[in-house]
Amino acid sequence: MAEILALDDAGGGARAMDLFPTRCTNEAVRDRLMKTDAAQLFPGARDPESALSGLFLYFSCLKEAHDLLHTFGGGESAYWHGIMHRMEGDAYNAGYWFRRVRRHPLFPALQHEAAQLGYGPGCEWEPLAFVDFCDAAAHTKERSKNEDLAKRIQLIEWQLLFDYCAAAATATESVAAR
Repeated sequence: MAEILALDDAGGGARAMDLFPTRCTNEAVRDRLMKTDAAQLFPGARDPESALSGLFLYFSCLKEAHDLLHTFGGGESAYWHGIMHRMEGDAYNAGYWFRRVRRHPLFPALQHEAAQLGYGPGCEWEPLAFVDFCDAAAHTKERSKNEDLAKRIQLIEWQLLFDYCAAAATATESVAAR
């Protein structure tokens, strides 16, 4: 895992991702991830396929992430699906997927971290409001300030969700998966 993130020229897992990327940031990583088995890369993880789709999104490989998300439907795929459509600029479709997520265990931490950066439209994380914020950040006069904030929050969101998916499954989750 660290080896793959080390191939990121700009940060090894800490690079602010583009809000609306147009291409993969690293074709060598894309090719490597295409040949990767999620269960082998993330043995014992809560949701290895979702973690792999998150890696594709980190490297702005939207098509590959989307294709993978369509091959499985469990776990955190709806959340990653919402992020993917937000990154492609499809607010309507992102909203569809985020409405399927409803509430997620990482929302309180994400809201706290976003508030620390100065973002806080409410006391609970609202993914649909963040979709709108990202869209406005890229298309208004306040672009540079709000776009930087949106990118920083998006990275925190990615890190939290990626860590959640890549973490070892609890005993309860392992039994439920059988």
